[in-house]
Amino acid sequence: MNTQEKELIAGITVVIPAFNEQRSIRQTLREVKEALVELDIDSEIIVIDDCSTDNTLEILKNSSVQYICHEYNKGYGASLMTGIKYAKYEIVVITDADGTYPNSRIPDLVKHMEGGGYDMVVGSRTGEKVKVPLLRRIPKWILNRIANYLADTKIPDINSGLRVMKKAHIKRFDNILPDGFSFTTTLTLAMLTNNMRVHYIPIDYYRRQGKSKIRPFYDTLTFFQLIIRTILYFNPLKIFVPISLSLVVIAFVVLFGSWFIFGKAMDVTFGVIIMTAVIIMSIGMLADLIDKRL
Repeated sequence: MNTQEKELIAGITVVIPAFNEQRSIRQTLREVKEALVELDIDSEIIVIDDCSTDNTLEILKNSSVQYICHEYNKGYGASLMTGIKYAKYEIVVITDADGTYPNSRIPDLVKHMEGGGYDMVVGSRTGEKVKVPLLRRIPKWILNRIANYLADTKIPDINSGLRVMKKAHIKRFDNILPDGFSFTTTLTLAMLTNNMRVHYIPIDYYRRQGKSKIRPFYDTLTFFQLIIRTILYFNPLKIFVPISLSLVVIAFVVLFGSWFIFGKAMDVTFGVIIMTAVIIMSIGMLADLIDKRL
């Protein structure tokens, strides 16, 4: 057990976003309810129907859980924020409604949160049974490597949808959390770059039931954009310093290359590139100073 002081959890809220998940929502609710019985603490389940066009809402109406309906489709992140807004308890668990996550592991995540004094506990999809479509593996690997560098730490799973966290921390970053699938990615980077304690537990990940809402090309570009934006927000030097140093290297390559190839140094071009590097470094340092003051 971690040496941090144990935090007693009075109750938890499980938030489940759902959009056209009629094939799996019953099973998901059954698994979550069984997990909560095992925990034996005060709890509630909030399902956010993101304007489903199938029978998801009808199933929710006949269930014994609290549900909230969006008037129009707002997105995964917006659905989570709606559920978190109405959560009665400080400790919030999120999971998906598509049958991909082993909800039986919720008690393990909550107990680690309680016993380790963590700010967030994430179910990392690195277990023995992980079904990730091939089309998503390569961009996921690239994004993880970029995020590891920018956050300056190893992130086993940057956008897992099964995690336990504190409501206060989510509200702290709600001004930068997106409405779409990048919600968990942005939250993970925001917490790590602010030196919060994030713990990972290996879990399995199953083949989803129903049609995926992920758009591989568009959502990968969005993930990449949000990773850069989040790091610029919290640790801008991670972006500006490499760019500035790269320009300095390019400037000297141009200077000496032109001398050896053409017999005349391109000193004006060299000066322009060096000045650009200095400006970029200055912008980065200014952004870092602003960030540290906020």
